[in-house]
Amino acid sequence: MSQPVARAAEPLAAQFQTNPPRDVPTRRNTELLLLGFAAFIVTIALVLVEANQEQELTWSIVWLGLAYLAIFAAAHVAVRKWAPYADPVLLPCVALLNGIGLVMIHRLDLAYAEKALQNGRDFSPAITTQVLFTVVSLVFFVVVLIVVNDHRTLTRYGYTSGLVGIVALALPALLPSSLSEVNGAKVWLKLPFFSIQPGEFAKILLMVFFASFLVSKRDLFMVAGKKLVGVELPRARDLGPILIAALACIGILVFEKDLGSSLLFFSVILMMLYVATERAIWVVLGLSFFVGGCIIAYNLFSHVQLRVANWIDPFADADDTGYQMVQSLFGLGTGGVGGTGLGAGRPDMVPEANTDFITAAIGEELGFIGLAAVLMLYLLVAMRGMRSALAVRDTFGKLLGGGLAFTMVMQIFVVVGGVTKLIPETGITAPFLSRGGSSLLANYILVALLLRISDAARRPAARPKPQQQQPQAPIADAHTVLVQRPPADGSGQA
Repeated sequence: MSQPVARAAEPLAAQFQTNPPRDVPTRRNTELLLLGFAAFIVTIALVLVEANQEQELTWSIVWLGLAYLAIFAAAHVAVRKWAPYADPVLLPCVALLNGIGLVMIHRLDLAYAEKALQNGRDFSPAITTQVLFTVVSLVFFVVVLIVVNDHRTLTRYGYTSGLVGIVALALPALLPSSLSEVNGAKVWLKLPFFSIQPGEFAKILLMVFFASFLVSKRDLFMVAGKKLVGVELPRARDLGPILIAALACIGILVFEKDLGSSLLFFSVILMMLYVATERAIWVVLGLSFFVGGCIIAYNLFSHVQLRVANWIDPFADADDTGYQMVQSLFGLGTGGVGGTGLGAGRPDMVPEANTDFITAAIGEELGFIGLAAVLMLYLLVAMRGMRSALAVRDTFGKLLGGGLAFTMVMQIFVVVGGVTKLIPETGITAPFLSRGGSSLLANYILVALLLRISDAARRPAARPKPQQQQPQAPIADAHTVLVQRPPADGSGQA
């Protein structure tokens, strides 16, 4: 007896007809509402600054408020068009952080202008330049959303990104100090009309490289080598990338005198390596290499010893090398829990208060509560980025999204840790808060990539097109099939 013919599997299109997928809301209106709330907070902050500093309201509030609304409304329209399913919380949090930074820079400008007037000097406000940098950064933000329509295309340029990133990272160290050094750190590239920090962009390029490299070579890092004290060590030939990363970070620390960038760069690489392999031994080895390099650098170079000495006891030379740290600690102590109020403190007494030490200015005038709220905004951005990295379907997106989100947390840890004397002082600026174009531009590119990954994670799967049944061919055009007749005695198989 012949076996029954198995019924063909039901087409996927028929499954969608009987059980259609639920439509995923884009949540763009939620994003617009949150952006409006951020604009309201920034406007109130500007009013408080003007009232406490100038004792009156000036037209600068209107100018800054309208500029803020216009640039972020344009960013919202771009996200609505080119990344409609992106996370609705990322852009409002970033907008609020950027707005708080603009408020603090404007507040410090008012104090610096008063000092310049008393000393008979001219003063040009930094807020105008910062608004211009914000506009340029959001233009690049939109360009990244348009050009990178699928984050997986970045894997094609993994090794190119790594090469360009290493060159950008090493370039300031190779140039003479007159073209690269500012405040003792050789991290700048001084061009005729503007200056730029190539390391800010190198971190994104190197994350793209390491994510694509770990996806293609993940199995090599999973293989265990010899055991030492019960711990499975990696094979010696697989240690190449981690050794290169360690040497690059030590080179940054030695030649560019920048502890913060080396710590940030190396920690991000270790995080991505751990996520890819789930082996803690890589983290232990990486931290061991980094600590060893720091000890060697401390014994060889005087500028590293000076940073450590200011970290241990800034009051030992409070009028010279420890002056900035001492003023920062006094400002945070003056702010206390509730702060002195926007425009009512003296954050201008801290050198570089609108760049490296802007979190000290926020802590003085908004207090512990305000500074904690700002840190929660960073944490929220990182958590939403990690959530998108977990939800995206491809491994490259998971690694890249996790690395981008972790960069935000690590960078603010290095900044606030240096300001509060938790770790040695660094030259890293707070993302979206501090004055400067390089950091702002690089971090908006970072957020654009996070939005692209979150859009891919939340975007519903495309419905398959219904399969059209082929019309039956006419008998005249039908193929002829030769059927062999079974033997008459029935001994053959049916």
